[in-house]
Amino acid sequence: MAEETIFSKIIRREIPADVVYQDELVTAFRDIAPKAPTHILIIPNVLIPTANDAQPAHEQALGRMITVAAKIARDEGIAEDGYRLIINCNSHGGQEVYHIHMHLVGGQPLGPMLAS
Repeated sequence: MAEETIFSKIIRREIPADVVYQDELVTAFRDIAPKAPTHILIIPNVLIPTANDAQPAHEQALGRMITVAAKIARDEGIAEDGYRLIINCNSHGGQEVYHIHMHLVGGQPLGPMLAS
């Protein structure tokens, strides 16, 4: 069984966060250390530690993360110019919280995806 994370407490509203969207499958909130003018984390309400742990039963929540990202991008006014969606997996991928989450970043030109 996966360990509960700080994101679990945000989903339950036990700790404060700037939640911009929540439904029965996903929660989205502003990153506390934004890397761009818009930096929002979108997480499934069920704890899935990493992308490696995704199962067919999670497909609805994982798909909802994408459609919610598109909605938020429109709401934030960044959809037309563009944005980036990022899911990190494990330590080499840069994952810090082991509750799968998607970063929605935009609001400025983001440059190359990876530095050489």
